[in-house]
Amino acid sequence: MQVETIEINGFLIDEFNIHKLDEGSKQGTCPLCSNDRKPKNKNAKCASYDWQRGLGTCHNCNSTFQLHTYKRKGEPEKVYVKPEPFKLQEPGTKVEDWFKSRGISKQTIDDLKITEGSEWMPQTQKNENVIKFNYFAGGELVNIKYRDGRKNFKLYKGAEKVFYNIDSIVGYSECVIVEGEMDVLALHEAGVKNVISVPNGATLNSNNLDYLDNCIDYFEDKEKIILAVDSDEAGQALQAELIRRLGSEVCYLATFEDCKDANEYLLKYGKEKLSNRIKGSKPVPMENVTTFRDIEGEITDFVHNGFKPGYQVGLEHFDSIFSTYTGQFITVTGIPSSGKSDFVDQMVIGYNQNYGWKTAFASPENVPTYLHAHKLMRKVWQGMPTKADIGGDKWNQVADHCNESFFHIDMERYTLESVLRKAAELVKRKGIKCLVIDPFNKVRDVDSKTEDVNRYTMEYLQKIEIFAKKYDVLVFIVAHPTKMYKDKDGKIEEPTMYNIKGGGEWYDASYHGLLVHRDYENKTVKCKVLKVKFQNLGENGAESHFKWEPLSGCFIPHQPTDISNDKFPWES
Repeated sequence: MQVETIEINGFLIDEFNIHKLDEGSKQGTCPLCSNDRKPKNKNAKCASYDWQRGLGTCHNCNSTFQLHTYKRKGEPEKVYVKPEPFKLQEPGTKVEDWFKSRGISKQTIDDLKITEGSEWMPQTQKNENVIKFNYFAGGELVNIKYRDGRKNFKLYKGAEKVFYNIDSIVGYSECVIVEGEMDVLALHEAGVKNVISVPNGATLNSNNLDYLDNCIDYFEDKEKIILAVDSDEAGQALQAELIRRLGSEVCYLATFEDCKDANEYLLKYGKEKLSNRIKGSKPVPMENVTTFRDIEGEITDFVHNGFKPGYQVGLEHFDSIFSTYTGQFITVTGIPSSGKSDFVDQMVIGYNQNYGWKTAFASPENVPTYLHAHKLMRKVWQGMPTKADIGGDKWNQVADHCNESFFHIDMERYTLESVLRKAAELVKRKGIKCLVIDPFNKVRDVDSKTEDVNRYTMEYLQKIEIFAKKYDVLVFIVAHPTKMYKDKDGKIEEPTMYNIKGGGEWYDASYHGLLVHRDYENKTVKCKVLKVKFQNLGENGAESHFKWEPLSGCFIPHQPTDISNDKFPWES
């Protein structure tokens, strides 16, 4: 048979046949256990070799192993600091004894290239003897996590964040994701070698998955991704975000019964039962089918706490009249030059500042793109950057932030299908939480066969809703009204959602509706709530007023004076 020596499943081979096995043979000895077997069994053909997948399987020790090492797939966009390469320094007896007390053998320590040494720890403000969990990607040392005896941690300053043990999943059609390095070691000890860990655990309300951005190419060929994270609230939030990013169709869930994590389970129940917990993982509940047990946690939370507060943008007065959930869409309307797009930019920047949400823009009218990017930069900057600022610390800080938070979908021909497809990719690769379609009439649904405008509108909004729910994204749709009329005083009447082409479908289908309307006489802008689907999220008909600051492009809360209700002192 012909053996592939260059590339397997999109990964370039770095070192071919690392165990010096009989090339091309389907069976042979196991590099993991054959040397430790009795003399009469040392040469027994206990392993099968799959050269096309680059994997071996031992039927004696029930382990799988990689036949080659691989070059890194998908280089990071940023330039990171890299730790100095080191000569492998084996941990001392005390460290080995500590790992042994956690059920981890010296062989596993060696396999994962764990070392020890002295390191300055900020928590204690002095040098400590530490365990070093060394992070490799493509065989290259890219980061180190240090752990001292008091369970203080730190990562190598300025280094790239990647999954711990990421090289171990190359060649496998499935992998396991856990929440800590010790869980990787525990599963490796139990014979599960294709296991990786997030580098910084799970933190409630702030799961920054930049390490997933850096490693997303490793998951392209995965048919099954087993999530075996902690059962606490932070772990479950991490699990939900991983499912959203990686796709529910390939994700499976494993639990550790009465134990917090894999390492505790190993100590309590042993290797075989730990391995069986992974083998017994269950698929993520089916889409479009919900049972009571699927949402029991949400029901329990509702009984305890009532409605969850909606997400807010951080604008005084506006937050008191409007908030939202993800998985929904907001229709924003207003007459031309009223500031609709600018206000939407202000909202997504508010969500970014408050919750770290990233946004993708499909804005055919917001061109050239560099001017839109400049608008966003000014709002983040809170002012107008000058020539002297270019290349300075603040410039670089804001530029990096905008680069990592806002993504512009640029297409020669915008269609709803292509925009949603690209947005789904950005969910997976960058973790976006908001999508802006601006304006609706320039991103056409070319797949629609109907000529009826109302039916077209309903089909369009249904596709938006399906996308928002599937990826747990908040979508903004900027929609221009049709021709407007002037009132008896010559002022243009304020549009409603019924003035958008498609009529009542907009009001009926939208979760929320906002009007952005400019008062040219008073030089103010108001945002009026045209619709909120749930009463706890806002107040229908309520208004919030703003001044527009030209340098930063920010909307400054402003309370207009209503002189019609003022009373003279003698009338009080």
